[in-house]
Amino acid sequence: MKKSIALAAVFLSFSMMSAVAFAEGDAGEAVFKAKCASCHPNGGNVMKPKEAIKGMKDPKKIIKQVRKGGGGMPAFDAKAISDADAKLLADYIIKTFKK
Repeated sequence: MKKSIALAAVFLSFSMMSAVAFAEGDAGEAVFKAKCASCHPNGGNVMKPKEAIKGMKDPKKIIKQVRKGGGGMPAFDAKAISDADAKLLADYIIKTFKK
């Protein structure tokens, strides 16, 4: 009986972690679609095609670019994109637009 309860607790823990990871992935994608996708479809760059976001691998650089903007890109302060959402956005960009 104790093994069954322990096994159920472990299964429930993994299920909850997967749901959180899934929700975070959705959040990063939602931020991208709401704030970035119109100028960066499929990780590209409609204003400067040679400067696509594809291949960006450093979350700190992505967040810095999001915050400062430039070259036609608006700056997104913490009111426009929270720090937590900026991190989720950076993670989404890195995972989704590898090349």
